[in-house]
Amino acid sequence: MSEKRDYYEILGVSREANDQEIKKAFRRVARELHPDVNDHDPQAEEKFKEAAEAYEVLSDEDRRRTYDQYGHDGLRSGGYQSQAQGFGSIDDLFSAFFGGGFGGSRGPAPGADIGVQTEIELEDVLEGTEREIEFDAVSNCDRCRGNGAEPGTPIRTCDRCGGSGELRTVANTAFGQMVRSTPCDQCHGDGRIPEQPCAECSGLGRRHKTKKHRIDIPAGIESGQRIRIAGAGHAGETGAPPGDLYVEVAVADREGMVRDGQDLITVVPVDATAAMIGDRIGVETLDGEDEIELQPGTQPGAETRLKGKGLPRLGSSRRRGDHRFIFNVIVPSNLSEEQLRLAGELDGSLTEENRAPKESGIFSRMRRAFG
Repeated sequence: MSEKRDYYEILGVSREANDQEIKKAFRRVARELHPDVNDHDPQAEEKFKEAAEAYEVLSDEDRRRTYDQYGHDGLRSGGYQSQAQGFGSIDDLFSAFFGGGFGGSRGPAPGADIGVQTEIELEDVLEGTEREIEFDAVSNCDRCRGNGAEPGTPIRTCDRCGGSGELRTVANTAFGQMVRSTPCDQCHGDGRIPEQPCAECSGLGRRHKTKKHRIDIPAGIESGQRIRIAGAGHAGETGAPPGDLYVEVAVADREGMVRDGQDLITVVPVDATAAMIGDRIGVETLDGEDEIELQPGTQPGAETRLKGKGLPRLGSSRRRGDHRFIFNVIVPSNLSEEQLRLAGELDGSLTEENRAPKESGIFSRMRRAFG
């Protein structure tokens, strides 16, 4: 399915379809595509993800308006990414949309987990910070409180499965009788059927919502590390716990600073003359401007450090690493005749005691510094 199909065509509705019609169409398509009742079609899983993506867009007013005006390209340019395509298995996908109601396992199914990403600045690693995360999640319907029935209307026991939520079939084989349990095709594994489906969720008991969650990001965190917020994921089936929210933190690059664990590394260009006679050099740290000492006779690749100006360990802002500075000695070019003459006089005055050692260690130090 390299070329995306029209979302209205996928769900089998017209472009004038209202929210209720779209919800009913999606549920109908989902039933038809579930592997338990459609195991002859190897493409059923991908087709369901396609239908779920169509529902994500058409059930959201802003996304639907963008799609109607600009099509798939408009959604892509606006940064839309389908949540349905991020699920690893069809079971997780059905759990996210229906709370496990289509699954074959006994008992209420827990909600699926959600993964999102947020970015912080390098300075935020010093003390930790907060971020408000916004994400789409399947949540219990506020109107029916997740039971799928219109408030004030009864919910009856499914007469097909007797309230068990399962249908059992017995088959005689060469190894004896085999009993197979499948979800009830009438109540879809719930064991109960509302007399009047909820007008808000069409009896699903769950709805897609945009949720917000404020999280604390600890000091010392590194790019790629994740924070788990228990119970903030997709809603589970009635009686089952929700999934978890995992927030992956990306620490933005800071120009001129490279992170090495708790240490920070900065390469400082210095003139050859300054390296010969020494100097005080102003440098930038995460705490603001500071100074470092350039000793007379500093060699290329030499290193100095400011203690305690690096980054803290994870979860602690007290003890910090160092900020290390590697000197890159710049040899002057385009010298005038007078400058060449003076350089020649200096060179002629040098003795073996003034010469730098043959092995300065610059390459090994640079390799250690930048991996």
